[in-house]
Amino acid sequence: MRILFDHGTPAPLRRHLTDHHVLTAYEMGWADLSNGDLLGASEKSFDLLMTTDQNLKYQQNLAGRRLAILVLPTTSPDSHGTFGT
Repeated sequence: MRILFDHGTPAPLRRHLTDHHVLTAYEMGWADLSNGDLLGASEKSFDLLMTTDQNLKYQQNLAGRRLAILVLPTTSPDSHGTFGT
């Protein structure tokens, strides 16, 4: 699975996804894209967008997207190293 980390997604989470191809918006050169443009760009090359933007569903029309979107509840891991799971 190809996963894109949005701007706020904690990079250390990457080490838990070893069976997947993970890149960040910054690595893709997309650090300055708005949410709508980032969704459009990522939908062409990725299966999943991981973000911490709790307001994404209110700011963007997500209906009909071919991209799975996972919104993390926090940017900080808990004492077990998980992110609110």
